[in-house]
Amino acid sequence: MSTTRSTDARTAPSFAHLRAAGVSLLLDVSGPRLPRVLHWGRDLGPVDAQEVAELATASVVPVISGTPDAPYVLSLVPEQAAGWMATPGVSGHRDGRAWSTSFTTRTVTTSGPTSREDGTPVADRLVVTAHDADAGLELETVVEMYPSGLVRTCSTLTNAADGLFTVAGLDTVLPLPAEADEILDWTGRHLRERSPQRHPFVAGTHLRETRRARTHDGTLLLTAGRAGFGHRRGEVWGVHVGWSGNTRTFAEQEMPNGARVLGGGELLFPGEVRLAAGESYTSPWLYASYGDGLDELSHRFHAYLRSRPQHPTSPRKALINVWEAVYFDHDLDRLTALADTAAAAGIERYVLDDGWFRHRRDDTAGLGDWYVDEDVWPQGLHPLADHVVGLGMELGLWFEPEMVNPDSDLARAHPDWVMRSGDRTPVASRNQQVLDLANPEAWAYVYERVHAILEEYPIGFVKWDHNRDLIEAGHPTTGTAGVHDQTLATYRLLDALRAAHPDVEFESCSGGGGRADLGILERTDRIWASDCIDALERQTIEAGTGMIVPPEMMGSHIGSPRSHTTGRHHELGFRGATAFFGHLGVEWDVTRASEEERTELARWVAAYKQHRDLLHHGVVVRADHPDPALRVHGVVAADGAEAVFAVVQLTTSVAAPPGRVRLPGLDPRRTYEVRPLAPGDDITPRADGVAAPAWWKDGVRLRGTVLDAVGLQAPNQHPERSVLLHVRAVG
Repeated sequence: MSTTRSTDARTAPSFAHLRAAGVSLLLDVSGPRLPRVLHWGRDLGPVDAQEVAELATASVVPVISGTPDAPYVLSLVPEQAAGWMATPGVSGHRDGRAWSTSFTTRTVTTSGPTSREDGTPVADRLVVTAHDADAGLELETVVEMYPSGLVRTCSTLTNAADGLFTVAGLDTVLPLPAEADEILDWTGRHLRERSPQRHPFVAGTHLRETRRARTHDGTLLLTAGRAGFGHRRGEVWGVHVGWSGNTRTFAEQEMPNGARVLGGGELLFPGEVRLAAGESYTSPWLYASYGDGLDELSHRFHAYLRSRPQHPTSPRKALINVWEAVYFDHDLDRLTALADTAAAAGIERYVLDDGWFRHRRDDTAGLGDWYVDEDVWPQGLHPLADHVVGLGMELGLWFEPEMVNPDSDLARAHPDWVMRSGDRTPVASRNQQVLDLANPEAWAYVYERVHAILEEYPIGFVKWDHNRDLIEAGHPTTGTAGVHDQTLATYRLLDALRAAHPDVEFESCSGGGGRADLGILERTDRIWASDCIDALERQTIEAGTGMIVPPEMMGSHIGSPRSHTTGRHHELGFRGATAFFGHLGVEWDVTRASEEERTELARWVAAYKQHRDLLHHGVVVRADHPDPALRVHGVVAADGAEAVFAVVQLTTSVAAPPGRVRLPGLDPRRTYEVRPLAPGDDITPRADGVAAPAWWKDGVRLRGTVLDAVGLQAPNQHPERSVLLHVRAVG
């Protein structure tokens, strides 16, 4: 779309065609009903009004026995009044009335290339307003397509009549073709996030709800595509709800017509949103991506995030977090020794985790008392800060601003700030409760304390944690459900602190990867993918998280030789090669490491620094390798001149050696030199079965099309090991 126009329904354009990066979203906006999606998927090329009219006619569903006498019309916000008998877009009522809507389009506004208020470029934009006089409601729906081909849409519902309108839900859907016959989404738990699951797309509703305001068990992305779709093959469509509270995402096949949709929105608890006359509720953004394979679908998310002006662009500093090194044992001499060893390894940021504030000797007390503990730190954090900065590193600090321990000065002074349902205190989790940040006094207290600490100390990084589910999270004064308000208040708090401290980077942590959505990523610079640092578990966790989160925004650390959460032992080469592809950090008591381990760690940090520009700006690629014991993934430079790949032996293969592996995503016309990349090149035989292929010592030169179509022989590795390959264009 190349023009901007706002018209009433009598003179509105008959269609809107949003196009970018090989994707088309074609809508019939001729009215009088809400916009109808005629196509979402592969680019259709230029279309005209006549062709769209013909397509609209060709898409009308015939009337058959047992169905209404008029064909259903599926809009972005579906309505039962239009014959859609599956999940409605608007759920709610006005004291039992106005529970079914029938909106009429008022205005249609289309615009071509533009930008958002924050400067993010937009390829195409559509805004449609509508009203339902009987229900006393007005609806505005916004659809945006970004230069990457990513689509996002949201709606605003306004009460235009007297009395309260209670909103139960405001969902957006996008249609799928019949070819989308398989569903892939992710599930999990704390310490094992993002476990993939597949199943056929069958009649009914596949509903994924998050009722804990965290997504350890939820799916960041719900996808559907041709059965057997992979990273590099098969059409696939996916949606993500960009919201950090409760959400619902669904894949639905309405019967008897068999129409399929993907949709989602905020999951609202009873009475959370009640609109007085003139008040509005805006749904979260629903992000939608189409691709020929999961890699293309994923890349659209990455490209969108990288297009935003607030996206981190400076080199991602290698950091050390001291949590698994010291836990709550904060001792200045021990912490400065850690800093010395980390700095010698080339670490650039030092993060002091939980335990620095008053009464915090374990996780049973002190949370909410955001004052430096005078007993442990009689001179405040200044001696440690001065030492860290003197070593040339940046200081980071841990907070959990949304939570409180009952055993804290804050909870004793303000028990009315603790969220609960009526007089019943919610079940404790990690010995803590939730602060009602929708209470202006509680919000102001938290803002002032975090702001004061950031003002006093030279802090460049904040780890913002969120370690419990929002169970029975109600407003103490009214007893009404409060997750919606809590989410908005958290956003306001982060926005205010970022405005006051624009040079501070913020990490979203929620017991690890419990809050990794695009709502929080509008306000943070990275996410902590999991509290599990086991390199084998991280292979799956980061593959799932990386579907929407680019590598530079995903914290990935080199843990201890023995994982604190699983008990597995891994060599430093495997731990380093796993963390290498994210925002690299270290979470290990390196003062106890041997000299050999420290030297190797320094080599991994140096290699990360050397290649992070490629890793954090290139295109993520994943091979569809037939052996589930072997995983091949990498990053290819945007210009195709260079790439880094990992060949990961997850477990033993049936065949040994494992055969050839393909390297996807390279320029098919260019010739590349492939060599092992140090220090991820160590396959020195330590026992029977470890062997390098013939090309390993001197490298090999092959065209990109050959590396993708044929591949090269992989080394024979023991389980839970990984090697890195450096690919460089030479012709």
